Amino acid sequence: MEFKTPEQEIQRFRSRVLAASAFVIICFGLLVARFVYLQVIQHDYFSTRAEDNRISLVPIVPNRGLIVDRNGVVLARNYSAYTLEITPSRIKDLDATIDALAGIIDIQPKDRKRFKKLLDESKTFESLPLRNRLTDEEVARFVAQRYRFPGVDIKARLFRQYPEGEFASHVLGYIGRINDREKRKIEDDETRAANYRGTEHIGKSGLEQSYEDELHGTTGFEQIEVDAGGRAVRSLARTPPIPGRKLVLTLDSKLQKIAEEAFGNRRGALVAIEPGTGGVLALVSMPTFDPNLFVDGIDSASWDALNNSPDHPLLQRAIYSSYPPGSTFKPFMSMAALMTGKRTPHQAISDPGFFWFGGHRFRDDKEGGHGTVDMAKSIIVSCDTYYYHLANDMGIDLLSRSLGEFGFGTRTGIDIHGESAGVLPSPEWKKKRFKKPEMQKWYAGETISIGIGQGYNNYTMLQLAHATATLAAGGVMFKPHLVKYVQDVRTDEKRLIEPTPIKKIPIKPEHLKVITDAMVGVNKFGTSSRAFAGTEYVAAGKTGTAQVFSLKGAKYDAKAIGERLRDHALFIAFAPADAPKIALAVIVENGGFGAVSAAPIARQVLDYYLTGKIPAGAAPEQVGAE
Repeated sequence: MEFKTPEQEIQRFRSRVLAASAFVIICFGLLVARFVYLQVIQHDYFSTRAEDNRISLVPIVPNRGLIVDRNGVVLARNYSAYTLEITPSRIKDLDATIDALAGIIDIQPKDRKRFKKLLDESKTFESLPLRNRLTDEEVARFVAQRYRFPGVDIKARLFRQYPEGEFASHVLGYIGRINDREKRKIEDDETRAANYRGTEHIGKSGLEQSYEDELHGTTGFEQIEVDAGGRAVRSLARTPPIPGRKLVLTLDSKLQKIAEEAFGNRRGALVAIEPGTGGVLALVSMPTFDPNLFVDGIDSASWDALNNSPDHPLLQRAIYSSYPPGSTFKPFMSMAALMTGKRTPHQAISDPGFFWFGGHRFRDDKEGGHGTVDMAKSIIVSCDTYYYHLANDMGIDLLSRSLGEFGFGTRTGIDIHGESAGVLPSPEWKKKRFKKPEMQKWYAGETISIGIGQGYNNYTMLQLAHATATLAAGGVMFKPHLVKYVQDVRTDEKRLIEPTPIKKIPIKPEHLKVITDAMVGVNKFGTSSRAFAGTEYVAAGKTGTAQVFSLKGAKYDAKAIGERLRDHALFIAFAPADAPKIALAVIVENGGFGAVSAAPIARQVLDYYLTGKIPAGAAPEQVGAE
């Protein structure tokens, strides 16, 4: 064993002390460096983090804008109601809590299902509604036992309401909860994403969808100081929300209601337009639906009833569904003939009751024909043979170009989504429509049926009303619109939707007079004379009947075929004839003759709009009239 002197022991001790001191100094140096890094270099970052933990930024959802008709009648509004809400992050056992709440407040399985869906789509610190629209009694019962339910509270929320229920539902549309696709679209736009914080609903159809940006408003924010448990302590700052703008429509709600009631339980559509502005006075699609069902998420029973109904109440028949125009096409065919020089007003044909072409016999509706027929008579008595000849003489290219001037086969650009372009037949269209080469060829015989509004012809009631309004305005075509102006409710500033002339069709006044006088004759002593007997105004009109399926040479007998295979009934009109204030198009699906089903509806609409009177009932049936 090696012996060390006292001096060596002292030296060894000093070395150990120096090493330990160096180690301690290094450790303290590292600690000081860390403090400097956290307290000085990272000061701003951690200060912000600490402030975020202490302050909660709560979005304040703005009031959604009102929708009113041209006379100020409220069609869509908001109301405040109490909701029972849960903050999942503050609940240990959600199912047990909901079961306990069900002993105090009525909570249905559909409420649980909706809450579960919201929970899956949201963040756990958000407050989620379990039950909406609590009664005063339910609120009182919960408040008395609130101490039992930390993380559960009563809140006031705004709800969308359509006070008239099913009335004008296809125009207004509805709002519903934001789905994943809509959420992704919103999040792609940073500005819009910030504005939709806290927003649960968005416009899904109709005006609610197409004017979403105006109706939504601007979201406000409130800075709330919270404690360690996440409970609000006090409000630090508040940026108030900006309410959505009000939509004032061109629509006349009383006129709309009269039109809807005139349909009864029949299916169909009606569009009425102000010829001098393009403002839509009524836009009807029957049957309708109740948009209030969709606000909080439609229940499965109601959805099945709507979705599986053979009447398809969710279908927007006025702007999406397209139909053959039938004989309502004839005034436009005649105008095209006058404009292109293919006919003069007094040029006549002899009608034997049929037209032979290519070995095929095209029948007229009247056995034995109408005798000698000029242009005016062809419209008044609705002579098919006249238009078989005319279509053949014009040819499909000229016919398609001329009728296209009136907007047939083109979207009008109305300010709601979902408009169909319809079909204005042409050789070019047929090539695009069919894939097989043998089906792409245009045959001359196909042109014949086009002349009477059959064949490939298919247009929406909006297009037909738009064309009628253009004819009534002497060829000036306005873009149809439902919104008259958008109003800022804070400043009353109005953004007018100015009447926008799309174009001017070169219609000669003398040609317009020929067509107008003939259409007046239709209502005075022609196919719709009984429906328009005794009017206080002079209306120009035209009946139409559109074939639903081919009879293959057999004579049409409505009683012998199923109701949904019967012909569609159509009618177009404008009035007063000398200074038109309203133009319309109406279809009754499977309604048979236009004079029987469609013209009486138009009569009620025109009577109210022009005289303020409502007819006691529809005109009696005129058997055999178109």
